[in-house]
Amino acid sequence: MVPVATLPAAAILMGIGYWIDPNGWGANSALAAFLIKAGAAIIDNMSVLFAIGVAYGMSKDKDGAAALSGFVGFLVVTTLLSPGAVAQIQGIDASAVPAAFAKINNQFVGILVGIVSAEIYNRFSHVELHKALAFFSGKRLVPILTSFAGILIAFVLMYIWPSVYNGLVSFGEGIQGMGEVGAGLYAFFNRLLIPVGLHHALNSVFWFDVAGINDIPNFLGGAKSIAEGTATVGVTGMYQAGFFPIMMFGLPGAALAMYHTAKAKNKEKVASIMIAAGFASFFTGVTEPLEFAFMFLAPALYVVHALLAGISVYIAASMQWIAGFGFSAGLVDMVLSTRNPLAVNWYMLIVQGFVFFALYYFIFRTVIIKFNLKTPGREDDDAEEGAAQGSKETGELAKQYLKALGGHENLENIDACITRLRLTLKDSSLADEKQLKALGAMGVVKLGSNNLQVILGPLAEIVAGEMKKIPASEDLSAVKLP
Repeated sequence: MVPVATLPAAAILMGIGYWIDPNGWGANSALAAFLIKAGAAIIDNMSVLFAIGVAYGMSKDKDGAAALSGFVGFLVVTTLLSPGAVAQIQGIDASAVPAAFAKINNQFVGILVGIVSAEIYNRFSHVELHKALAFFSGKRLVPILTSFAGILIAFVLMYIWPSVYNGLVSFGEGIQGMGEVGAGLYAFFNRLLIPVGLHHALNSVFWFDVAGINDIPNFLGGAKSIAEGTATVGVTGMYQAGFFPIMMFGLPGAALAMYHTAKAKNKEKVASIMIAAGFASFFTGVTEPLEFAFMFLAPALYVVHALLAGISVYIAASMQWIAGFGFSAGLVDMVLSTRNPLAVNWYMLIVQGFVFFALYYFIFRTVIIKFNLKTPGREDDDAEEGAAQGSKETGELAKQYLKALGGHENLENIDACITRLRLTLKDSSLADEKQLKALGAMGVVKLGSNNLQVILGPLAEIVAGEMKKIPASEDLSAVKLP
Protein backbone atom coordinates (compact mmCIF):
# COMPACT_ATOMS: atom_id res chain seq x y z
CA MET A 1 0.00 0.00 0.00
CA VAL A 2 2.98 2.38 0.29
CA PRO A 3 3.29 2.95 -3.49
CA VAL A 4 -0.50 3.02 -3.89
CA ALA A 5 -0.57 5.83 -1.32
CA THR A 6 1.23 8.06 -3.86
CA LEU A 7 -1.70 7.86 -6.27
CA PRO A 8 -3.89 10.39 -4.41
CA ALA A 9 -1.17 13.00 -4.97
CA ALA A 10 -1.35 12.36 -8.71
CA ALA A 11 -5.15 12.38 -8.65
CA ILE A 12 -5.30 15.70 -6.78
CA LEU A 13 -2.74 17.43 -9.01
CA MET A 14 -4.30 16.21 -12.25
CA GLY A 15 -7.85 16.65 -10.98
CA ILE A 16 -7.24 20.32 -10.11
CA GLY A 17 -5.50 20.79 -13.44
CA TYR A 18 -8.54 19.51 -15.32
CA TRP A 19 -10.81 21.72 -13.21
CA ILE A 20 -8.79 24.79 -14.19
CA ASP A 21 -8.69 23.94 -17.89
CA PRO A 22 -11.43 21.39 -18.68
CA ASN A 23 -11.30 21.98 -22.43
CA GLY A 24 -7.63 22.56 -23.24
CA TRP A 25 -6.25 20.18 -20.56
CA GLY A 26 -3.26 22.46 -20.08
CA ALA A 27 -3.15 24.07 -23.51
CA ASN A 28 -5.02 27.16 -22.31
CA SER A 29 -3.49 27.51 -18.86
CA ALA A 30 0.13 27.30 -17.76
CA LEU A 31 -0.99 26.50 -14.20
CA ALA A 32 -3.21 23.64 -15.40
CA ALA A 33 -0.38 22.26 -17.54
CA PHE A 34 1.97 22.55 -14.57
CA LEU A 35 -0.37 20.54 -12.30
CA ILE A 36 -1.30 17.93 -14.91
CA LYS A 37 2.34 17.31 -15.82
CA ALA A 38 3.28 17.09 -12.13
CA GLY A 39 0.62 14.43 -11.56
CA ALA A 40 1.68 12.57 -14.69
CA ALA A 41 5.23 12.40 -13.31
CA ILE A 42 3.89 10.12 -10.56
CA ILE A 43 1.64 8.05 -12.81
CA ASP A 44 4.31 7.51 -15.47
CA ASN A 45 6.76 6.14 -12.90
CA MET A 46 4.49 3.83 -10.92
CA SER A 47 6.62 0.78 -11.68
CA VAL A 48 9.72 2.15 -9.97
CA LEU A 49 7.56 3.55 -7.16
CA PHE A 50 6.31 0.01 -6.56
CA ALA A 51 9.90 -1.26 -6.32
CA ILE A 52 10.84 1.47 -3.85
CA GLY A 53 7.57 1.44 -1.91
CA VAL A 54 7.27 -2.34 -1.53
CA ALA A 55 10.91 -2.62 -0.44
CA TYR A 56 10.39 0.12 2.13
CA GLY A 57 6.97 -1.10 3.26
CA MET A 58 8.06 -4.71 3.76
CA SER A 59 11.35 -3.91 5.51
CA LYS A 60 11.24 -4.73 9.19
CA ASP A 61 12.01 -1.21 10.42
CA LYS A 62 10.89 0.92 7.43
CA ASP A 63 14.41 2.11 6.66
CA GLY A 64 15.53 4.23 3.72
CA ALA A 65 18.28 1.74 2.91
CA ALA A 66 15.61 -0.78 1.94
CA ALA A 67 13.95 1.78 -0.35
CA LEU A 68 17.32 2.58 -1.95
CA SER A 69 17.92 -1.14 -2.48
CA GLY A 70 14.56 -1.48 -4.21
CA PHE A 71 15.51 1.34 -6.56
CA VAL A 72 18.93 -0.19 -7.27
CA GLY A 73 17.45 -3.64 -7.89
CA PHE A 74 14.81 -2.23 -10.24
CA LEU A 75 17.42 -0.35 -12.28
CA VAL A 76 19.58 -3.47 -12.61
CA VAL A 77 16.70 -5.74 -13.65
CA THR A 78 15.03 -3.37 -16.11
CA THR A 79 18.34 -2.33 -17.69
CA LEU A 80 19.45 -5.94 -18.20
CA LEU A 81 16.05 -6.88 -19.61
CA SER A 82 15.61 -3.91 -21.92
CA PRO A 83 15.19 -4.99 -25.57
CA GLY A 84 18.63 -3.68 -26.55
CA ALA A 85 20.38 -5.45 -23.69
CA VAL A 86 18.53 -8.72 -24.35
CA ALA A 87 19.53 -8.60 -28.02
CA GLN A 88 23.17 -7.98 -27.09
CA ILE A 89 23.32 -10.63 -24.34
CA GLN A 90 21.61 -13.31 -26.39
CA GLY A 91 23.42 -12.35 -29.60
CA ILE A 92 20.22 -11.94 -31.61
CA ASP A 93 18.81 -9.24 -33.84
CA ALA A 94 16.79 -6.56 -32.08
CA SER A 95 13.77 -7.47 -34.19
CA ALA A 96 13.87 -11.02 -32.79
CA VAL A 97 13.58 -9.91 -29.15
CA PRO A 98 10.20 -11.01 -27.70
CA ALA A 99 7.73 -8.15 -27.32
CA ALA A 100 7.44 -8.93 -23.61
CA PHE A 101 10.75 -7.17 -22.94
CA ALA A 102 9.39 -3.90 -24.28
CA LYS A 103 7.03 -4.05 -21.28
CA ILE A 104 9.60 -4.99 -18.64
CA ASN A 105 9.19 -1.61 -16.94
CA ASN A 106 5.94 -2.56 -15.17
CA GLN A 107 4.44 -2.82 -11.70
CA PHE A 108 4.69 -6.63 -11.62
CA VAL A 109 8.48 -6.43 -11.88
CA GLY A 110 8.50 -3.53 -9.44
CA ILE A 111 6.64 -5.59 -6.84
CA LEU A 112 8.91 -8.61 -7.40
CA VAL A 113 12.08 -6.55 -7.00
CA GLY A 114 10.63 -4.76 -3.96
CA ILE A 115 9.87 -8.05 -2.20
CA VAL A 116 13.36 -9.44 -2.87
CA SER A 117 15.00 -6.18 -1.76
CA ALA A 118 13.02 -6.14 1.49
CA GLU A 119 13.92 -9.76 2.22
CA ILE A 120 17.62 -9.04 1.64
CA TYR A 121 17.40 -6.00 3.91
CA ASN A 122 15.65 -7.96 6.68
CA ARG A 123 18.25 -10.73 6.55
CA PHE A 124 21.51 -8.85 6.00
CA SER A 125 21.12 -5.28 7.27
CA HIS A 126 22.93 -6.12 10.52
CA VAL A 127 25.74 -8.27 9.09
CA GLU A 128 29.24 -7.22 10.21
CA LEU A 129 32.04 -7.81 7.71
CA HIS A 130 35.76 -8.16 8.35
CA LYS A 131 37.40 -4.96 9.59
CA ALA A 132 39.01 -4.39 6.20
CA LEU A 133 35.52 -4.19 4.70
CA ALA A 134 33.79 -2.67 7.72
CA PHE A 135 32.60 0.36 5.75
CA PHE A 136 30.31 -1.95 3.75
CA SER A 137 28.78 -3.63 6.80
CA GLY A 138 25.17 -3.43 7.84
CA LYS A 139 22.79 -1.33 5.79
CA ARG A 140 25.48 -0.35 3.26
CA LEU A 141 25.78 -4.01 2.33
CA VAL A 142 22.14 -4.30 1.30
CA PRO A 143 22.20 -2.32 -2.01
CA ILE A 144 25.32 -4.27 -3.04
CA LEU A 145 23.66 -7.63 -2.39
CA THR A 146 20.48 -6.39 -4.08
CA SER A 147 22.39 -5.47 -7.23
CA PHE A 148 23.73 -9.04 -7.44
CA ALA A 149 20.26 -10.39 -6.72
CA GLY A 150 19.01 -8.16 -9.55
CA ILE A 151 21.42 -9.90 -11.93
CA LEU A 152 20.08 -13.29 -10.85
CA ILE A 153 16.45 -12.13 -11.20
CA ALA A 154 17.21 -10.74 -14.67
CA PHE A 155 18.83 -14.02 -15.72
CA VAL A 156 15.77 -16.03 -14.64
CA LEU A 157 13.28 -13.56 -16.12
CA MET A 158 15.17 -13.51 -19.40
CA TYR A 159 13.86 -17.02 -20.00
CA ILE A 160 10.52 -17.08 -18.16
CA TRP A 161 9.28 -13.50 -18.49
CA PRO A 162 7.89 -13.95 -22.04
CA SER A 163 5.74 -16.87 -20.83
CA VAL A 164 4.66 -15.07 -17.65
CA TYR A 165 3.87 -11.89 -19.59
CA ASN A 166 1.96 -13.74 -22.29
CA GLY A 167 -0.04 -15.56 -19.62
CA LEU A 168 -0.96 -12.31 -17.87
CA VAL A 169 -1.85 -10.68 -21.18
CA SER A 170 -4.01 -13.66 -22.17
CA PHE A 171 -5.82 -13.48 -18.84
CA GLY A 172 -6.33 -9.73 -19.16
CA GLU A 173 -7.42 -9.99 -22.79
CA GLY A 174 -9.81 -12.81 -21.90
CA ILE A 175 -11.54 -10.58 -19.35
CA GLN A 176 -11.36 -7.57 -21.67
CA GLY A 177 -12.89 -9.64 -24.47
CA MET A 178 -15.89 -10.26 -22.25
CA GLY A 179 -16.46 -6.51 -22.10
CA GLU A 180 -18.87 -5.34 -19.42
CA VAL A 181 -19.41 -8.90 -18.15
CA GLY A 182 -15.67 -9.24 -17.65
CA ALA A 183 -15.60 -5.99 -15.68
CA GLY A 184 -18.36 -7.33 -13.46
CA LEU A 185 -16.53 -10.62 -12.91
CA TYR A 186 -13.38 -8.72 -11.99
CA ALA A 187 -15.29 -6.68 -9.38
CA PHE A 188 -16.90 -9.83 -7.92
CA PHE A 189 -13.53 -11.52 -7.39
CA ASN A 190 -11.98 -8.25 -6.22
CA ARG A 191 -14.37 -8.25 -3.24
CA LEU A 192 -14.06 -12.00 -2.60
CA LEU A 193 -10.27 -11.76 -2.25
CA ILE A 194 -10.33 -8.96 0.32
CA PRO A 195 -10.42 -11.29 3.38
CA VAL A 196 -6.88 -12.49 2.61
CA GLY A 197 -5.62 -9.28 1.02
CA LEU A 198 -5.00 -10.86 -2.39
CA HIS A 199 -7.25 -8.36 -4.17
CA HIS A 200 -4.13 -6.23 -4.65
CA ALA A 201 -2.62 -8.89 -6.90
CA LEU A 202 -5.79 -9.00 -9.00
CA ASN A 203 -6.00 -5.21 -9.10
CA SER A 204 -2.50 -4.93 -10.55
CA VAL A 205 -3.63 -6.77 -13.70
CA PHE A 206 -6.55 -4.45 -14.41
CA TRP A 207 -5.62 -1.15 -12.82
CA PHE A 208 -1.94 -1.00 -13.83
CA ASP A 209 0.23 -1.86 -16.81
CA VAL A 210 0.91 -5.52 -16.04
CA ALA A 211 -1.17 -6.92 -18.90
CA GLY A 212 -1.63 -3.82 -21.03
CA ILE A 213 -4.92 -2.63 -19.45
CA ASN A 214 -3.52 0.11 -17.16
CA ASP A 215 -6.99 1.46 -16.31
CA ILE A 216 -6.05 3.93 -13.54
CA PRO A 217 -3.00 5.61 -15.16
CA ASN A 218 -4.73 5.76 -18.54
CA PHE A 219 -7.77 7.41 -16.95
CA LEU A 220 -5.73 9.90 -14.94
CA GLY A 221 -3.73 10.66 -18.08
CA GLY A 222 -6.87 12.22 -19.57
CA ALA A 223 -6.20 14.14 -22.77
CA LYS A 224 -2.66 12.80 -23.02
CA SER A 225 -3.94 9.21 -22.93
CA ILE A 226 -6.58 10.03 -25.56
CA ALA A 227 -4.00 11.65 -27.83
CA GLU A 228 -1.63 8.69 -27.46
CA GLY A 229 -4.41 6.21 -28.18
CA THR A 230 -4.05 4.48 -24.81
CA ALA A 231 -7.51 5.55 -23.63
CA THR A 232 -10.98 5.38 -25.14
CA VAL A 233 -13.80 7.64 -23.97
CA GLY A 234 -16.55 5.52 -22.43
CA VAL A 235 -14.31 2.47 -22.02
CA THR A 236 -11.26 3.54 -20.02
CA GLY A 237 -12.32 3.57 -16.38
CA MET A 238 -14.75 0.67 -16.70
CA TYR A 239 -12.82 -1.29 -14.06
CA GLN A 240 -13.24 1.58 -11.59
CA ALA A 241 -16.54 3.40 -12.19
CA GLY A 242 -18.96 0.84 -10.78
CA PHE A 243 -17.21 0.86 -7.41
CA PHE A 244 -18.44 4.40 -6.66
CA PRO A 245 -22.10 3.36 -6.14
CA ILE A 246 -20.91 0.54 -3.85
CA MET A 247 -18.46 2.43 -1.68
CA MET A 248 -20.28 5.76 -1.49
CA PHE A 249 -23.82 4.43 -1.18
CA GLY A 250 -24.19 0.64 -1.06
CA LEU A 251 -22.02 -0.11 1.95
CA PRO A 252 -23.38 2.84 3.98
CA GLY A 253 -26.82 1.36 3.21
CA ALA A 254 -25.60 -1.95 4.62
CA ALA A 255 -24.31 -0.11 7.69
CA LEU A 256 -27.74 1.43 8.26
CA ALA A 257 -29.36 -2.02 7.94
CA MET A 258 -26.99 -3.51 10.50
CA TYR A 259 -27.72 -0.64 12.88
CA HIS A 260 -31.50 -1.05 12.53
CA THR A 261 -31.30 -4.82 13.09
CA ALA A 262 -29.02 -4.62 16.14
CA LYS A 263 -30.47 -5.38 19.56
CA ALA A 264 -31.86 -2.29 21.27
CA LYS A 265 -29.28 -2.39 24.06
CA ASN A 266 -26.45 -2.48 21.53
CA LYS A 267 -27.65 0.20 19.12
CA GLU A 268 -25.51 2.99 20.60
CA LYS A 269 -22.34 0.91 20.34
CA VAL A 270 -23.20 -0.29 16.81
CA ALA A 271 -24.04 3.28 15.72
CA SER A 272 -20.58 4.54 16.67
CA ILE A 273 -18.92 1.76 14.67
CA MET A 274 -21.19 2.08 11.63
CA ILE A 275 -21.06 5.87 11.44
CA ALA A 276 -17.24 5.88 11.46
CA ALA A 277 -16.94 2.99 8.99
CA GLY A 278 -19.72 4.32 6.74
CA PHE A 279 -18.16 7.78 6.60
CA ALA A 280 -14.76 6.30 5.70
CA SER A 281 -16.37 4.30 2.90
CA PHE A 282 -18.37 7.26 1.54
CA PHE A 283 -15.70 9.93 1.79
CA THR A 284 -12.44 8.08 1.07
CA GLY A 285 -13.51 4.71 -0.36
CA VAL A 286 -11.79 2.77 2.47
CA THR A 287 -14.25 -0.10 2.92
CA GLU A 288 -12.41 -2.70 5.00
CA PRO A 289 -13.59 -1.42 8.42
CA LEU A 290 -17.20 -1.86 7.27
CA GLU A 291 -16.70 -5.09 5.34
CA PHE A 292 -14.87 -6.80 8.19
CA ALA A 293 -17.73 -5.87 10.50
CA PHE A 294 -19.84 -8.59 8.85
CA MET A 295 -17.41 -10.60 6.70
CA PHE A 296 -16.80 -13.36 9.22
CA LEU A 297 -19.95 -12.96 11.28
CA ALA A 298 -22.13 -13.46 8.19
CA PRO A 299 -20.05 -14.83 5.28
CA ALA A 300 -23.13 -15.52 3.13
CA LEU A 301 -23.96 -11.82 3.37
CA TYR A 302 -20.46 -11.00 2.23
CA VAL A 303 -20.95 -13.13 -0.90
CA VAL A 304 -24.14 -11.13 -1.57
CA HIS A 305 -22.06 -7.97 -1.24
CA ALA A 306 -19.51 -9.30 -3.77
CA LEU A 307 -22.32 -10.16 -6.20
CA LEU A 308 -23.82 -6.68 -5.87
CA ALA A 309 -20.39 -5.12 -6.48
CA GLY A 310 -20.02 -7.16 -9.67
CA ILE A 311 -23.49 -6.11 -10.84
CA SER A 312 -22.72 -2.45 -10.12
CA VAL A 313 -19.49 -2.48 -12.12
CA TYR A 314 -21.28 -4.32 -14.95
CA ILE A 315 -24.09 -1.74 -15.06
CA ALA A 316 -21.74 1.24 -15.04
CA ALA A 317 -19.60 -0.29 -17.78
CA SER A 318 -22.64 -1.20 -19.89
CA MET A 319 -24.16 2.27 -19.61
CA GLN A 320 -20.78 4.00 -20.04
CA TRP A 321 -21.19 5.90 -16.79
CA ILE A 322 -17.52 6.51 -16.13
CA ALA A 323 -15.47 8.09 -13.34
CA GLY A 324 -12.05 7.08 -12.06
CA PHE A 325 -9.94 7.31 -8.95
CA GLY A 326 -6.37 7.67 -7.79
CA PHE A 327 -6.89 5.91 -4.46
CA SER A 328 -10.38 4.49 -4.09
CA ALA A 329 -13.97 5.14 -5.12
CA GLY A 330 -14.96 7.72 -2.53
CA LEU A 331 -16.37 11.24 -2.73
CA VAL A 332 -12.94 12.90 -2.92
CA ASP A 333 -11.91 10.95 -6.02
CA MET A 334 -15.30 11.38 -7.67
CA VAL A 335 -15.13 15.18 -7.33
CA LEU A 336 -11.56 15.24 -8.66
CA SER A 337 -12.40 13.09 -11.69
CA THR A 338 -15.49 14.99 -12.83
CA ARG A 339 -13.61 17.37 -15.15
CA ASN A 340 -11.39 14.66 -16.57
CA PRO A 341 -12.13 14.36 -20.32
CA LEU A 342 -12.54 10.59 -19.86
CA ALA A 343 -15.29 11.00 -17.25
CA VAL A 344 -18.58 10.28 -19.06
CA ASN A 345 -22.01 10.80 -17.46
CA TRP A 346 -20.31 10.50 -14.08
CA TYR A 347 -23.35 12.01 -12.32
CA MET A 348 -25.36 8.92 -13.25
CA LEU A 349 -23.15 6.97 -10.85
CA ILE A 350 -24.77 9.02 -8.08
CA VAL A 351 -28.23 8.05 -9.33
CA GLN A 352 -27.08 4.44 -9.50
CA GLY A 353 -25.70 4.91 -6.00
CA PHE A 354 -29.10 5.82 -4.54
CA VAL A 355 -30.54 2.67 -6.09
CA PHE A 356 -27.76 0.55 -4.59
CA PHE A 357 -28.20 2.23 -1.20
CA ALA A 358 -31.79 0.98 -1.21
CA LEU A 359 -30.79 -2.46 -2.52
CA TYR A 360 -28.12 -2.93 0.13
CA TYR A 361 -30.37 -1.68 2.90
CA PHE A 362 -33.37 -3.88 2.11
CA ILE A 363 -31.37 -6.98 1.10
CA PHE A 364 -29.14 -6.81 4.17
CA ARG A 365 -32.03 -6.10 6.53
CA THR A 366 -34.16 -8.90 5.08
CA VAL A 367 -31.39 -11.50 5.06
CA ILE A 368 -30.16 -10.59 8.56
CA ILE A 369 -33.63 -10.92 10.07
CA LYS A 370 -34.77 -13.96 8.05
CA PHE A 371 -31.67 -16.03 8.83
CA ASN A 372 -30.96 -14.45 12.24
CA LEU A 373 -27.41 -13.58 11.25
CA LYS A 374 -25.07 -12.50 14.06
CA THR A 375 -24.06 -9.16 12.58
CA PRO A 376 -22.68 -6.47 14.95
CA GLY A 377 -25.04 -5.92 17.87
CA ARG A 378 -26.88 -9.23 17.31
CA GLU A 379 -24.32 -11.54 18.92
CA ASP A 380 -25.34 -13.96 21.64
CA ASP A 381 -25.18 -12.50 25.13
CA ASP A 382 -22.09 -14.51 26.10
CA ALA A 383 -20.28 -13.20 23.05
CA GLU A 384 -21.19 -9.65 24.02
CA GLU A 385 -19.68 -9.84 27.47
CA GLY A 386 -16.63 -7.66 27.75
CA ALA A 387 -17.25 -6.15 24.34
CA ALA A 388 -16.05 -2.74 25.52
CA GLN A 389 -13.67 -0.72 23.41
CA GLY A 390 -10.00 -0.42 24.31
CA SER A 391 -8.28 2.74 25.51
CA LYS A 392 -8.85 5.97 23.60
CA GLU A 393 -5.15 6.79 23.96
CA THR A 394 -3.21 5.03 21.18
CA GLY A 395 -0.11 4.35 23.29
CA GLU A 396 -2.16 2.54 25.92
CA LEU A 397 -4.26 0.84 23.23
CA ALA A 398 -1.07 -0.51 21.65
CA LYS A 399 -0.09 -2.04 25.00
CA GLN A 400 -3.51 -3.66 25.27
CA TYR A 401 -3.21 -5.17 21.80
CA LEU A 402 0.33 -6.33 22.55
CA LYS A 403 -0.81 -8.07 25.72
CA ALA A 404 -3.75 -9.70 23.91
CA LEU A 405 -1.31 -11.03 21.31
CA GLY A 406 0.90 -12.71 23.90
CA GLY A 407 3.44 -9.95 24.51
CA HIS A 408 6.64 -8.94 22.75
CA GLU A 409 8.14 -12.39 23.26
CA ASN A 410 5.39 -13.87 21.07
CA LEU A 411 5.82 -11.40 18.18
CA GLU A 412 8.45 -11.98 15.52
CA ASN A 413 7.32 -9.16 13.25
CA ILE A 414 4.94 -6.19 13.51
CA ASP A 415 3.77 -4.47 10.34
CA ALA A 416 0.67 -2.69 9.07
CA CYS A 417 -1.07 -1.57 5.93
CA ILE A 418 -3.77 1.09 5.81
CA THR A 419 -6.34 -0.91 7.81
CA ARG A 420 -4.60 -4.07 9.13
CA LEU A 421 -1.96 -5.08 11.63
CA ARG A 422 0.13 -7.73 9.86
CA LEU A 423 1.83 -9.90 12.45
CA THR A 424 4.09 -12.94 12.58
CA LEU A 425 3.66 -14.86 15.84
CA LYS A 426 5.80 -17.52 17.45
CA ASP A 427 2.71 -19.21 18.90
CA SER A 428 -0.61 -18.17 17.39
CA SER A 429 -2.54 -19.94 20.17
CA LEU A 430 -1.42 -17.22 22.59
CA ALA A 431 -3.34 -14.57 20.64
CA ASP A 432 -6.72 -14.02 22.32
CA GLU A 433 -9.15 -13.37 19.46
CA LYS A 434 -12.01 -12.53 21.82
CA GLN A 435 -9.92 -9.89 23.59
CA LEU A 436 -8.71 -8.46 20.28
CA LYS A 437 -12.29 -7.94 19.17
CA ALA A 438 -13.20 -6.54 22.58
CA LEU A 439 -10.47 -3.94 22.09
CA GLY A 440 -12.16 -2.82 18.87
CA ALA A 441 -10.73 -5.09 16.18
CA MET A 442 -13.27 -5.59 13.39
CA GLY A 443 -11.86 -8.94 12.36
CA VAL A 444 -8.98 -11.37 12.82
CA VAL A 445 -7.56 -13.28 9.84
CA LYS A 446 -5.25 -16.28 10.34
CA LEU A 447 -2.90 -17.05 7.44
CA GLY A 448 -1.00 -20.29 7.92
CA SER A 449 0.20 -21.29 11.37
CA ASN A 450 2.03 -18.12 12.40
CA ASN A 451 0.69 -15.14 10.42
CA LEU A 452 -2.14 -13.05 11.76
CA GLN A 453 -3.93 -9.96 10.47
CA VAL A 454 -5.94 -7.80 12.86
CA ILE A 455 -8.38 -5.42 11.16
CA LEU A 456 -8.37 -2.07 12.97
CA GLY A 457 -9.33 0.43 10.29
CA PRO A 458 -7.33 3.66 9.82
CA LEU A 459 -5.71 3.27 13.28
CA ALA A 460 -3.70 0.24 12.15
CA GLU A 461 -0.47 2.00 11.18
CA ILE A 462 -0.57 4.22 14.28
CA VAL A 463 -1.10 1.27 16.62
CA ALA A 464 1.64 -0.73 14.88
CA GLY A 465 4.06 2.18 15.32
CA GLU A 466 3.18 2.50 19.01
CA MET A 467 3.58 -1.26 19.52
CA LYS A 468 7.10 -1.10 18.08
CA LYS A 469 7.99 1.68 20.53
CA ILE A 470 7.09 -0.42 23.57
CA PRO A 471 10.36 -1.78 25.06
CA ALA A 472 10.63 -5.56 25.12
CA SER A 473 11.52 -5.31 28.81
CA GLU A 474 8.31 -3.46 29.76
CA ASP A 475 6.04 -5.40 32.11
CA LEU A 476 2.51 -5.61 30.67
CA SER A 477 0.97 -7.39 33.66
CA ALA A 478 -0.60 -4.15 34.91
CA VAL A 479 -2.23 -3.41 31.55
CA LYS A 480 -5.98 -3.87 31.85
CA LEU A 481 -7.96 -5.59 29.10
CA PRO A 482 -11.74 -5.21 28.62
